[in-house]
Amino acid sequence: MPLPLTITETIVPEDEAVILDRLKDFNLETFGRSDKRDLFIPLHDDAGAVIGGLVGYTGRGWLYTAMLFVPETLRGQGLASRMLGMAEDEARRRGCIGAYIDTMNPQALRLYLANSYRVIGSLQHLEGGHAVTWLEKRFPPGDTSGE
Repeated sequence: MPLPLTITETIVPEDEAVILDRLKDFNLETFGRSDKRDLFIPLHDDAGAVIGGLVGYTGRGWLYTAMLFVPETLRGQGLASRMLGMAEDEARRRGCIGAYIDTMNPQALRLYLANSYRVIGSLQHLEGGHAVTWLEKRFPPGDTSGE
């Protein structure tokens, strides 16, 4: 007899934690320990509050940038490129061979391309005519100095 399944729009945090814990256990058994380390480059306002920045992590030899946000009033000053460069330098120091990122924002896509990222895939025809694009940037072999 097949296991009964249901669909719901609500997930209880405890149930989500059970699934995440079991997935982590499976991944640990299958792939071994990860060397995942968080990476955060905050942008602060004059009062010291975080108003943007870069959030990511390094693991298994790669930098992943999960979020990159520059407030509109600070755009056009090269902050996004500086933060990407800082994150990449740190990733090299951590022994990474490259970086990857994804975006739906055409302006962000242009930024990443201008910073030597290359498209490795996309999902077209999202609602509203949007697309999500995945990009990578491989670091030169032997370049772990971060400089």
